[in-house]
Amino acid sequence: MIQRIQSLWLLLAAACAFAALKLPFYSGTNAKGIPSYELNGSENTLLMACTIAVGALALIIIFLYKQRTLQLRLCVLGILLEAVLIFLYYRETTTFTEGTYSLTAILHSVIVLAFVLAARGISKDSKLLKESDRLR
Repeated sequence: MIQRIQSLWLLLAAACAFAALKLPFYSGTNAKGIPSYELNGSENTLLMACTIAVGALALIIIFLYKQRTLQLRLCVLGILLEAVLIFLYYRETTTFTEGTYSLTAILHSVIVLAFVLAARGISKDSKLLKESDRLR
């Protein structure tokens, strides 16, 4: 289970998702006039729920190693959830009067990349298994 490369990619995705709960995505002056305000994953309920869902999904996918097609579909779902999460963050940043994206906003790109690489590893495993069945 852990020796498969996609398990490592999924662990990286989960770690980045849970780190995004505390690390800022955007910082600046918000609509209420509070300077140096940081927008992170625990800012509102929707952001927190979506962030936790992405991290939990990545952890759950690891343990479905016997069902590769389900793993692949859930990886695609993880990518879509992360795209929704990035959209929600962007929508929240429009409420700020001024500010900049934090360096830790890259974590969300890393999550998408990790899901894509995990899906690639899962499809390679499927292909390898089909080839070995054909040789029998």
